Amino acid sequence: MTDIPRRAASRTAKLAALPLGFAGRAALGLGKRAVGIASDVISADIQQRTAEQLFSVLGQLKGGAMKVGQALSVFEAALPDEMAGPYRQALTKLQEAAPPMPVANVHKALADQLGPDWRDRFAEFDDSPAAAASIGQVHRAVWKLPPARRNGKPKLLPVAVKVQYPGAGEALVSDLKQLSRLAGMFKIIQPGIDVKPLIAELRDRVVEELDYEMEAETQRAFAEAYQDDPEIFVPRVVASAPRILVTEWVEGTPLANVITDGTQEERDEAGRLMAVLHFSAPSRAGLLHADPHPGNFRILPDGRLGVIDFGAVARLPDGHPEPIGRLVRLALAGEAQAVVDGLHEEDFVKSTDDIDAQALLDFLLPMIEPVAVDRFRFSRGWIRGEATRLTNPRGPAFQLSRKLNLPPSYLLIHRVTLGSIGVLCQLEAEASYREILEEWLPGFAPIP
Repeated sequence: MTDIPRRAASRTAKLAALPLGFAGRAALGLGKRAVGIASDVISADIQQRTAEQLFSVLGQLKGGAMKVGQALSVFEAALPDEMAGPYRQALTKLQEAAPPMPVANVHKALADQLGPDWRDRFAEFDDSPAAAASIGQVHRAVWKLPPARRNGKPKLLPVAVKVQYPGAGEALVSDLKQLSRLAGMFKIIQPGIDVKPLIAELRDRVVEELDYEMEAETQRAFAEAYQDDPEIFVPRVVASAPRILVTEWVEGTPLANVITDGTQEERDEAGRLMAVLHFSAPSRAGLLHADPHPGNFRILPDGRLGVIDFGAVARLPDGHPEPIGRLVRLALAGEAQAVVDGLHEEDFVKSTDDIDAQALLDFLLPMIEPVAVDRFRFSRGWIRGEATRLTNPRGPAFQLSRKLNLPPSYLLIHRVTLGSIGVLCQLEAEASYREILEEWLPGFAPIP
């Protein structure tokens, strides 16, 4: 019996207990209100306790529960100050760690996928995982490469061996179904957040992420596109099987550590490199890295950004859609009606909806402020302000947003862009983001 299926009942019970715990705290709040305790104190107390339990449970589980937690963790910068503290540490842990699976299961997976003589391929193999994530864990090892000449000794290469958890697919589907039913719970974190589309989009990525040979193919495409690049490093693929992936080891500082302990200069540079990767990859590789949480990135000793996970990507063979850059450029130029017309053409606004052009421009300009100036510093304060502006049901931005539509072809790009912005705000990184878009985003630079 494998690790994840054996614990299925326990996992389901933990997830099912979340709304019960919330109901109990809500009842406690009613009791406190009855004896005259201020409602804002009650709300903050219930909010804090619920958030702590929510992320504690997500942090203990693998599969879809952890994947949702990781996806949400990049939005941590948008949380109110009074809430962020109690569970910021739990969110960071979600980005880097999960309970390991038994060594016997690791060896069995390696034998099943690489053959019974799998040990002969390695000079060394560390049974203790170096990292763990939602559907697999990573072991450090030394791979034997073929000798450079006949009768020579094999070359030794430090590698990362990603081993998929047994039953990971079933756990993902089960967790995502259950978490979709509990989507309302996440409103305790940010009242305006809608988790259902995020969970639905993650579910659509499950099949691709479970196939490590598909991931290997994607990583090879990235590695080729960024070969010898002075800013971005993609490790080469050494070997792959449907549930095993062996890649070159990346030595560097986890981006999560840069967020917590990096100097301002280090955080600025990390943010700039993240933006370069996001906007250059569709043009260079025809792909968009679609999992921007900090656990997937390292800052190498030579300053390059190392990217170590390619399970989730958006396939953009023609690069970033040109209308994105063109409409942002028109908005910055104050061409309100042209922006409305373009949004109608791309189905961001339904053809049957009338929309005030100047009101729409006023809605968009704060969002694109980072590329309206020569240099911009992302910050927790900025993203919290935007979250408040967009989710206040009495505000004009909230009312206007209800008239906007997100076409399916833009859904993944939108999610990844928001996630990347969340990381930039965690870094509080300053850079010339407009300059990056002028180089890499089709339609953004003025036509000569």
